[in-house]
Amino acid sequence: MAHKIGIIGGSGLDNPDLFHHPRNLVMDTPWGAPSSSLREGEIGGVPVVLLARHGREHSIPPSQVNYRANIHALKSAGCTGILASTAVGSLREEIRRGDLVVPDQFIDFTRQRRMTFYESFEPGQPRHTAMPDPFDAALRAALIQEMKNLGYSHHSAGTLITIEGPRFSTRAESRMYRVWGADIVNMSVATEVALANEAGVPYAAVAMSTDYDSWKDDEEPVTWDAIAAVAAENAHKVLTLLQAVIPRLG
Repeated sequence: MAHKIGIIGGSGLDNPDLFHHPRNLVMDTPWGAPSSSLREGEIGGVPVVLLARHGREHSIPPSQVNYRANIHALKSAGCTGILASTAVGSLREEIRRGDLVVPDQFIDFTRQRRMTFYESFEPGQPRHTAMPDPFDAALRAALIQEMKNLGYSHHSAGTLITIEGPRFSTRAESRMYRVWGADIVNMSVATEVALANEAGVPYAAVAMSTDYDSWKDDEEPVTWDAIAAVAAENAHKVLTLLQAVIPRLG
């Protein structure tokens, strides 16, 4: 079976050099419009579809992202797998700035999102999606192997906690997440992967550590400017990783 890979990323991945033969696809869904038009193309002969999570200009705050429309649009475009990139705060000393993490578990600590496609059940047909291992094992293995091949500093597993945002954590919250067993924190991935599981589309994420959130007393508390600076310096690593791994998925 031929594969088509969806890529969810921020403005740093909306790069015309990422793939060949780019073309735009405007799509609507039963849940409204996705965050951006879809950009279709090819990487290593494998068809791909790129969607900017926060819009092309990063104008959509995390809690206002139409996650249902985004996942529905990628599935409707024929995607058989989704690779997502995200900036995260590190909750562990050993996960340093610039390290890449391939999470295997999530904790959902959001409060106000629509994160299910099932707003009602057919009579006698409740839909409760099993999700013990929410990130796809095959996609995760491909990412991990390619990071080894590229010599990137990386972590092959980790628990990601998704918070509501757009504010950052208090010190007390950040320390609580550590006690809960979380390794990294962000504002988007748990919502996406839960919906992808409901939609039956395999999903994996590559997370770039940009800061130490708020738990370290010997570090300045996280700021958006600091995140953006680290992300800009390291975006080429994620681009290179995707260009290397996607041809292996075809």
